[in-house]
Amino acid sequence: MSTVTIAPLAESLSSFLQTLDHSALAVLADNHTLRHCYPTLEPLLPKHTLIRIKAGEEQKHLGTCETIWDALTRANFDRHGLVLNLGGGVIGDMGGFCAATYKRGISFVQIPTTLLAQVDASVGGKLGIDFKGYKNHIGVFQQPAAVLIDPAFLQTLPERELRSGFAEVIKHCLIADAAMWEQVRRRDLDEQDWPALVAHSVAVKQRIVEQDPTEKGLRKVLNFGHTIGHAVETYFLTKPGRARLLHGEAIAVGMAAEAYIATQKKMIDEALLAQIEEYVFAVYGKVRLSEADIEPIVALTAQDKKNRGRQVRMALLDGPGKCAFDIAVTPAEMRRAIAFYRGVTEN
Repeated sequence: MSTVTIAPLAESLSSFLQTLDHSALAVLADNHTLRHCYPTLEPLLPKHTLIRIKAGEEQKHLGTCETIWDALTRANFDRHGLVLNLGGGVIGDMGGFCAATYKRGISFVQIPTTLLAQVDASVGGKLGIDFKGYKNHIGVFQQPAAVLIDPAFLQTLPERELRSGFAEVIKHCLIADAAMWEQVRRRDLDEQDWPALVAHSVAVKQRIVEQDPTEKGLRKVLNFGHTIGHAVETYFLTKPGRARLLHGEAIAVGMAAEAYIATQKKMIDEALLAQIEEYVFAVYGKVRLSEADIEPIVALTAQDKKNRGRQVRMALLDGPGKCAFDIAVTPAEMRRAIAFYRGVTEN
């Protein structure tokens, strides 16, 4: 596992760079982090190459990878180069993927600037890009040289981005810490203790990833809410006329729907389902889904990476603070879960 440091960047980065013997240094940033975060990073760095890309999930494809690989090539990076990925989940996933595949792999450091990246995407070594509309369809497992988390970057986020990342915090509580779930669900978004929640989520994810680094078993519990959630996210990303959902907004839909499936399978009780519904809708509002949306969303789950053969497998809650994985779920069960979600949204 990579070393994860939660501290001001001025303390963590300089000391880390002194431990490495790298031949060249690059920073990957998008137009948002270039404006809001790079000014904090730049004075701490020696001479380096700055690689700029556009922001957004829609940029997370092979074409952007070619831009990154081309920049490294033109800068004459050899296999001893180092890439600093400054940004959210898209930058971390794609920058790490490009580094892990450039000349069969060079070192990279994740410097997550969003709550989503700090609590989830930057930790664990899962890297990838989207392909033909499917989330993270092409990718590798590769641990970064380090993950450097500066909580001060959260102050640069719009509230919607903060809310999106909070979905992964909720997930970590539901699958691994019932006591923390009780604390979190009793506070509004603006009442949360972000430094404490970042540290808690990192600890939860590290504990699970250390036991299963390449997602052969236990690590699959981290995908609670993500089978239906990723399908909803992809559907809104690719369907003309639909406003895009942020990752956490889609995962909130997935958690509510998949909690319903767990209830139907007698894995959790109605009381926990009611808690999840109440809190998810209070924080995220209600995504409107029509009856015509159900079938294409269910169809998209057929490409989920946890599937086995033609069977959709989910991570489902198995009690407060507990989660089971590789649970077979039928299309009919998913249709009923999304229909249930639609019923709640239309109250």
